[in-house]
Amino acid sequence: MSSENMNGYVKTMTAGGIATIEFFHPLSNSLPGTILQDLTRAIKKAGDDTGIKVIILKSAGDKAFCAGASFDELIAIKNEEEGLHFFSGFANVINAMRTCPKFIIGRFQGKCVGGGVGIAAAVDYAIAVEGAGIKLSELSIGIGPFVVGPAVERKIGLSAFSQLSMDASSWRNAQWAGRKGLYFEVYPSASEMDSAIAKLAAQMSASNPEAMAEMKKMYWKGTEHWDELLRERAAISGRLVLGGFTKEAIRKFRSKK
Repeated sequence: MSSENMNGYVKTMTAGGIATIEFFHPLSNSLPGTILQDLTRAIKKAGDDTGIKVIILKSAGDKAFCAGASFDELIAIKNEEEGLHFFSGFANVINAMRTCPKFIIGRFQGKCVGGGVGIAAAVDYAIAVEGAGIKLSELSIGIGPFVVGPAVERKIGLSAFSQLSMDASSWRNAQWAGRKGLYFEVYPSASEMDSAIAKLAAQMSASNPEAMAEMKKMYWKGTEHWDELLRERAAISGRLVLGGFTKEAIRKFRSKK
């Protein structure tokens, strides 16, 4: 399955019971609304496919894993309804990952910003390279990591999440992310990372699907209210993005690009 346009794509490739979902955007794998929608659909479709035993989620290229939200779309938001709709795209991806009955292995070949950190927190098993630093930059542009916050806090704890979200201009390296539990394995090279992912995916694809589905329910226990929670958080971001402070901060940020 493939969904492509001039602004990027989402592709799903399946072999041996393993589905690999790949997304791409020319601006450092940022996430406009269309890619968020396509990612949600791809994850749900793979989750419903009885022939798929495990999912690998990755982005294309050898640089950034994900640069976060699309600044072009952020600056274009004109009212709270549009803001809610845009940020709900991130909520929908996280909730699709949360409710998917298959384990999702995340491949992180480069830096993660904002929503990319949310994806790292929402996969079930994250494997990264040493250059895959992370940053929650939302406060620096006048909003906050409201939608991704529950997933990040769940994975690394309130203290680490607070540090990461308040110091919005600083990077934490992959080793820090590994110590806090965001990444489960960190490798010196992409080839070593890919070997580890292939080994784990093969192991999972030979395991009992029913047992894995029950395990996933167990791991995500206590998040059953996230459909409502993340929508509420999306509304907060959608309101804040309309403020003069945020609009000016985004303009300044874009002018530096």
